[in-house]
Amino acid sequence: MVTGLGIITLRIEGCRSLKEKRKIVKSMIARIRNAFNVAVAETGANDVLSRAEIGFAVVGNDRREINARVDKIFNMADRLALAEIIDTQMEVISL
Repeated sequence: MVTGLGIITLRIEGCRSLKEKRKIVKSMIARIRNAFNVAVAETGANDVLSRAEIGFAVVGNDRREINARVDKIFNMADRLALAEIIDTQMEVISL
């Protein structure tokens, strides 16, 4: 079994409230979840208006396929252009 973990750190400009931030983050989470059928959630910077951290996990049996899916998720998040991506982290673990 192979598990791929990814973290996307976002800079959200112009947010004046947590409600505005939540709208952007939830939209990105929903689109990633619907497109790739992965576990995804906001994992950090919960109380900071200008930043967000989204984490996701992908499970499969081929390391190359998992690596490709994680890259596709990063690319999709960038194409959505809901917020500026300032950092991405990826780890692929074989169990």
